[in-house]
Amino acid sequence: MNKLSRFILVLFVTLGVAIFSGEDILDLFLEPNDQTVDHSNIEETGHYTTVDEVSAYITHYQALPSNYLTKDEAYDLGWEPDEGNLHDVAPGMSIGGDPFYNREGRLPNATYYEADIDYTGDYRNEKRLVYSNEGTIYYTDNHYESFREIDMGEAK
Repeated sequence: MNKLSRFILVLFVTLGVAIFSGEDILDLFLEPNDQTVDHSNIEETGHYTTVDEVSAYITHYQALPSNYLTKDEAYDLGWEPDEGNLHDVAPGMSIGGDPFYNREGRLPNATYYEADIDYTGDYRNEKRLVYSNEGTIYYTDNHYESFREIDMGEAK
């Protein structure tokens, strides 16, 4: 059996096991996350930008921290994305709360919203948190090419 035949056989066996075991096919494309985030130190009035902090905040308060504003709110303040001037018009703020439409279908069906992660000024980076109305949270560090589910586990 040549290499191509072996590869195809392994591919079909893997897909067959996933299908017949009841696994969600989307799980094959999502990166696992074994890390549980502790959000006992997350305060409602705090400003947060890291993936762990913002995930914990969303889980605890069902909202984004107050240092987030939508694109429309930023535009109203004079934000020009092509100029990377968000911190000039809204110091300390990050973009978040706008709908994420999941056009490529990489995530399960739900209503999603997005938030910038680790934004420090200038132009926006590729890191986003995508969170649903059902409580699931995903992280992408490559502008939606792949996602890692954030497991909030037993965090309080």
